Amino acid sequence: MALTETVPAAVPSAHEGILRRQSLRESAARTYARSLPIVPVRARGLTIEGADGRRYLDCLSGAGTLALGHNHPVVLEAIHTVLDSGAPLHILDLATPVKDAFVTELFATLPRELAETARIQFCGPAGTDAVEAAFKLVRTATGRDGLMAFSGAYHGMTAEALAASGGARHTSVTRLPYPYDYRCPFATGGERGAELSARWAQSLLDDDKSGVPRPAGMILEPVQGEGGVIPAPDGWLRRMREITAERGIPLIVDEVQTGVGRTGTFWAVEHSGIVPDVLVLSKAIGGSLPLAVIVYRGDLDAWQPGAHAGTFRGNQLAMAAGRATLAYVREHQLDRRAQELGARMLARLGGLAARHDCIGDVRGRGLMLGVELVDRDAGPDAGGARPADPRLAAAVQRACLDRGLIVELGGRHSAVVRLLPPLTITDEQADAILDRLADAIAAAVRTTPGPTGSSPTTMRGTTP
Repeated sequence: MALTETVPAAVPSAHEGILRRQSLRESAARTYARSLPIVPVRARGLTIEGADGRRYLDCLSGAGTLALGHNHPVVLEAIHTVLDSGAPLHILDLATPVKDAFVTELFATLPRELAETARIQFCGPAGTDAVEAAFKLVRTATGRDGLMAFSGAYHGMTAEALAASGGARHTSVTRLPYPYDYRCPFATGGERGAELSARWAQSLLDDDKSGVPRPAGMILEPVQGEGGVIPAPDGWLRRMREITAERGIPLIVDEVQTGVGRTGTFWAVEHSGIVPDVLVLSKAIGGSLPLAVIVYRGDLDAWQPGAHAGTFRGNQLAMAAGRATLAYVREHQLDRRAQELGARMLARLGGLAARHDCIGDVRGRGLMLGVELVDRDAGPDAGGARPADPRLAAAVQRACLDRGLIVELGGRHSAVVRLLPPLTITDEQADAILDRLADAIAAAVRTTPGPTGSSPTTMRGTTP
């Protein structure tokens, strides 16, 4: 049940007025506001308080931006220090002590082989800007144009970033199958499915008649986030690194959402031991403020001055907040904490799946977790997966909000409930998150008809 009683409809509240004006004045493209009709006014750590007085556990974390949760003391202190110093807040790409400290801390966290020769480009305020910069970089360095990307990918909302994402169509981007055990494109899953995916990529590159010229680069996510929380197998990542390195194709790894300890290592590539040619970073590196960079091998730095620029490359507050966040995660080993706590949460989600036919799969890495909801009444496909149930997923999200829990939906059919809690959560908070999610799923399955209008989904071992 809800944490507090809602305001009676006969007495419109201030937050209802704000929501009404938002719906009248903001773009139809708004997203989170549609499924999360709340008005945050205060926040700390995992908790958000709305204008109506209700409190929520935030498992969205700014789409993974808030590694330390809301308003962490070290972040606030770093911001106040810059504000109180009188330092300029807007400096384009000029050198400053704040910027130097940020870059030094960032390079200290990178894989050693990359850090030794790395260059960094400040790209602008959002991860999609960094993706655009990465594409421009590899095209300049190789003299080639095309790109290789993967089904289910999400790399941002600008034109080129969308072109490399799973939902777009673009003649200069070649789509490759991404390993996805539950919905394996080869209906095999496991190591066999990952190997077939790698062979597909190799065949296209080595077959003169494939119609795919050697690309300027390959871009991938070590865990597909918006695509449904799908971790890439470590062995497959190593194969992609081998395939690209042997053919002189720069490998771009998008760690916008997976970076800064989220998956259980500081950077998700560390699980597999690969070293990319280009690392795309944003979200958590700004400590809750807008910041995006690419870090890349020095020999790729073939740009001329001004080849890639942007007015807001010098966000001093974001660099200060980002340095504080990076240092705190490193010093307190929050990546290890994410790995340990994430494994416990994943095990408990597995127990939840055993009790509900509507849960087709649970998966994740570290504190990046997903629960895929399916139509229990439909038969499985050749790979053993049942059709996704986006209506049930939406009902679960609403039921979570009623219980004071904010979650995001993702996946191919928006049927994956995603959990992205801050790395600072306690064991007790993790239990509270899973308790509320379990209660929300149970409530949703009692009241939501199946996709074809059949009776509501039931728990395993029960009758309607």
